[in-house]
Amino acid sequence: MNRIGLLLLLAAILPMKTIAQGAEGKPNILFIAVDDLNDWITPLGGHPQASTPNIARLAERGMLFSNAHCAAPACNPSRAALMTGVRPSTSGVYHNPQPWREVERLREAQTLPQYLREHGYAVMGSGKMFHGAFPDPPSWDAYFPSLDRQRPGDPVPENRPLNGIPKTAHFDWGPVEAETGAMSDALVADWVIGQLEKEQEKPLFLACGFFRPHLPWYVPPKYLEKFPLESIELPRSPSDDLVDVPQLGVKMAKPQGDHAKVVKHDQWKQAVQGYLASIAFMDEQLGRVLDALDRGPHAKNTFIVFWTDHGWHLGEKQHWRKFALWEEATRTPVIIVAPEVAQPKSRCDHPVSLLDLYPTIVELAGAPAKGDIEGHSLVPLLKDPVANWPHIALTTHGRHNHAVRDQRWRYIRYEDGTEELYDHASDPNEYTNRADDPDLAEVKKRLASHLPQINVPDAPRRKQK
Repeated sequence: MNRIGLLLLLAAILPMKTIAQGAEGKPNILFIAVDDLNDWITPLGGHPQASTPNIARLAERGMLFSNAHCAAPACNPSRAALMTGVRPSTSGVYHNPQPWREVERLREAQTLPQYLREHGYAVMGSGKMFHGAFPDPPSWDAYFPSLDRQRPGDPVPENRPLNGIPKTAHFDWGPVEAETGAMSDALVADWVIGQLEKEQEKPLFLACGFFRPHLPWYVPPKYLEKFPLESIELPRSPSDDLVDVPQLGVKMAKPQGDHAKVVKHDQWKQAVQGYLASIAFMDEQLGRVLDALDRGPHAKNTFIVFWTDHGWHLGEKQHWRKFALWEEATRTPVIIVAPEVAQPKSRCDHPVSLLDLYPTIVELAGAPAKGDIEGHSLVPLLKDPVANWPHIALTTHGRHNHAVRDQRWRYIRYEDGTEELYDHASDPNEYTNRADDPDLAEVKKRLASHLPQINVPDAPRRKQK
């Protein structure tokens, strides 16, 4: 056999590194979290004026999950559930002031980075990964700005509040006279870029936690100028939208709270402008991180997982913030870039949960499946977005308050047994509650069968600083 023939034979029989293999034959994982970002992004078409070219660029590289939902519509329970693989009704962590590491079910839980570290990964993080009041130093080998402080501070404007709403605290928006590079998300991006530029001895799990568009929406003026106030399009919010909502749903909405104040002080357009500007600022920082990955040594051996901790209302159903069980609060953008697993520019419309990210990343990393977590690996959907998927997405806000989302329906049951049911095939904005329609009794029964049978008591609370 001649030399060329021998080389061809060796190429055929010897194992070859694939595009997804890095140090030790495992892929690096860039894990990007965004705080309070709803479905207004360009790939989901939630707001016609949103400017998210880098999120769109990311979606073109892999799979967009168009029907992804949080485990809880609040930072602490959502992030604790994702990072431990344990849903709120199992742990008792339902709200923000509950230290998740102090509850029995999670005291010894292995977080996602801890499990990956056990299986050969270097695990590094930055910015907001867990709820700010309850960071988890044991989860990380290194963290920016430090293991016990999740994010650097932001510059703030003088003479607050800028929106003129009395006693508004951080529910505020407007310009801050600061350089973009002084903003906390820019500093987080700087640090992540530094890690992406380095060679790594081990496969790397690198977490990048962006804070915006979390309140307050203070951004340098140039980002607000992208969205002239006179052209701002407000989300639709019919005045009678809460008429068919049960009392506990109206209580969550608090129409006489934030919404009444925003309308009284004529700040609705300014608020939407501030949210859009904050998204645009965050998207720019995301672009810097993606550029660094592309030009660095890990461009061909890195998977990317992009997620947000929950959605956000800006006046829909006369509600603001998260803290509700409707689509605007539970829907979260999820994008996974996994070369040789998921096709570029692909989309999956099956209902999935942020709880599914833990087992998905474990499988993508080549680690053994972890048996004591809830959620289901999305790898079958990454390979085939229309594959059989018998699962639903469950969101919990407080004990015994749940929303079930499948590919067509949203079913909500509150702790007093009252219900909501919305048909997304004909009513994507959830204007008409059809829970009392006798023709839909079987639909309700089927969706209700997915409600958790165990709802453990609330975990103890701690006053947040």
